[in-house]
Amino acid sequence: MVDVKSQNQEPAKEKQIDDWLPITSSRNAKWWYSTFHNVTAMVGAGVLSLPFAMSELGWGPGVAILVLSWVITLYTLWQMVEMHEMVPGKRFDRYHELGQYAFGEKLGLWIVVPQQLVVEVGVNIVYMVTGGQSLKKFHDTVCSSCKDIKRSYFIMIFASIHFVLSQLPNFNSISGVSLAAAVMSLSYSTIAWGASVDKGVQADVQYGYKSESTAGTVLNFFSALGDVAFAYAGHNVVLEIQATIPSTPERPSKKPMWKGVIFAYIIVAACYFPVALIGYWMFGNSVADNILISLEKPAWLIAMANMFVVIHVIGSYQIYAMPVFDMIETVLVKKLHFTPGLRLRLIARTSYVALTMFIAMTFPFFGGLLGFFGGFAFAPTTYFLPCIMWLAIYKPKRFSLSWITNWICIILGLMLMIFSPIGGLRQIIIQAKTYKFYS
Repeated sequence: MVDVKSQNQEPAKEKQIDDWLPITSSRNAKWWYSTFHNVTAMVGAGVLSLPFAMSELGWGPGVAILVLSWVITLYTLWQMVEMHEMVPGKRFDRYHELGQYAFGEKLGLWIVVPQQLVVEVGVNIVYMVTGGQSLKKFHDTVCSSCKDIKRSYFIMIFASIHFVLSQLPNFNSISGVSLAAAVMSLSYSTIAWGASVDKGVQADVQYGYKSESTAGTVLNFFSALGDVAFAYAGHNVVLEIQATIPSTPERPSKKPMWKGVIFAYIIVAACYFPVALIGYWMFGNSVADNILISLEKPAWLIAMANMFVVIHVIGSYQIYAMPVFDMIETVLVKKLHFTPGLRLRLIARTSYVALTMFIAMTFPFFGGLLGFFGGFAFAPTTYFLPCIMWLAIYKPKRFSLSWITNWICIILGLMLMIFSPIGGLRQIIIQAKTYKFYS
């Protein structure tokens, strides 16, 4: 005989856990939350490496790849927004839930979760490095006569902020941090290209490829592809952002979400294209892998831009960490049967922040890391995994426009995934030769 009482308790317990988990605990977000969450997720520190990526791609291929990436990623983002509620009465609140529906329970998990974790943890590590670097640059610019402080210490200072902020329970609770971050990304992007225009085209500017050898040029080109892929890596948190928007059969969440995405992509274009094109135009192939490093003066403006970067990556770190916290807490509570509560959250999240801080202090190869992670995991989750899911679920007619479009995206994304880690790994090897640990 089945115990009806225990059967009723199960859904109630599940709901209680879902109401506690960070992704599903709050569903009262407005459409504009989607705009600034997406801007914060997308316009990261990657924008500052775009002029350097342009110098390795060259004018023609560089402009083509930037525009193509903008169009393809907007298309795949639209697919994910559409697929969020394609099953009536059900919402795919997490990327892996959509993967499980498309590829099956087990296979979906194995396809999506490792890639999503590489992206989110990878971004968090890179942002730890960026936060530390920008704090150091701010300190060195404001106080040029001060004693030199190790970058490792600045990474620790940056991490200390996250030990506090990581205790915010869910996406809606970090909306203020995210809004500040989105405003900062627009601000430092404007400073980056505005100060470049003010500096003017350099006297000895050259637009040819830097590397003496053909192999070097080709590998640099591959690495630059990874930098561009990294710059468009917001898809890993898009379903989780959409999960915070209320939804009814009459007013599905995809309408406000898509409205927010359109505004976000206009802001993305306003940040990326001027920085990439003007930065390269002014400095040519001598541009640094972070455009702010090429801009030495005016000192107060560069110091301010670096501070804006710090505030921005604080928000970005939290946006990318939230789905990781959700995964960790889901495993702890649902699989290992820990009691949900403040103590569990404190230990789990503090441990995660400490881990990303330690890895960032040990391997801060900024440019190479972008290229390596960029191709390895950003290309699949951003450029072609949504297309494969679309083909698996909707099964469009062969050789129809939808079928052809998706296959073009898949082929381009696969090429990106294969080539860019090769270039990124080479950059890391070159930088590692002269590297001192915990400098």
